[in-house]
Amino acid sequence: MPSTHILSAFDEDLKYLIRRISEMGGLAEQMVGDSVRALVNSDAALAQKVISDDVVMDNAEREIGDKAIITIARRQPVAADLREIIGALRIASDLERVGDMGKNNAKRVMAVQGTGVPRKLARGLEHLSELALEQLTDVLDVYTTRSAEKAKIIRDRDEEIDAIYTSLFRELLTYMMEDPRNITTCTHLLFCAKNIERVGDHATNIAETIYYMTTGMQPEGDRPKDDTTTDVSAVAE
Repeated sequence: MPSTHILSAFDEDLKYLIRRISEMGGLAEQMVGDSVRALVNSDAALAQKVISDDVVMDNAEREIGDKAIITIARRQPVAADLREIIGALRIASDLERVGDMGKNNAKRVMAVQGTGVPRKLARGLEHLSELALEQLTDVLDVYTTRSAEKAKIIRDRDEEIDAIYTSLFRELLTYMMEDPRNITTCTHLLFCAKNIERVGDHATNIAETIYYMTTGMQPEGDRPKDDTTTDVSAVAE
């Protein structure tokens, strides 16, 4: 009877962690999507909501961390059970950082409100955001199913986001070179684009964590990358 009680209590602890991760994931997606909408529509009220939501994300990560520590201390899990808890800690950290990316973009809404975001650049930011959020949504679904194969597929998709980011990076530089009056706005948008690209990186981190949770191993090989923005000569061509 005691062992059954302990097992049931541990299952409840895991269910709590899974539920809180799911809630964090939903809020992270909303924050990033709202931050981009606020940016392209110069919506200061929506931007402020995103900034306020960051407190909720921070609190959720702390609660997951506290629960994980207590669970480890009380249940002393090993093997797959321990990986579940460590995985939840890692994923909560990545989701908190995704929320930070949304908050950082929202903070730049007021900076570009006076000039607005050119429609062509807005479409580029929206497209990049759609890809990154699709990656995040897919990996959160995989967290529910625990499919190592699907986690590996998502991990290998990261280069598509990198390619779109590189294209947008070059376009923003072109706008700045064509008219110095665009430099301030485009600089803010460069930071915003990088934040969105980082959302894809965090989704990839989560995919790697899920793979580890399921298999006990890290994915083989380096993750594919197609970000060439550090190659100045390539950007200038």
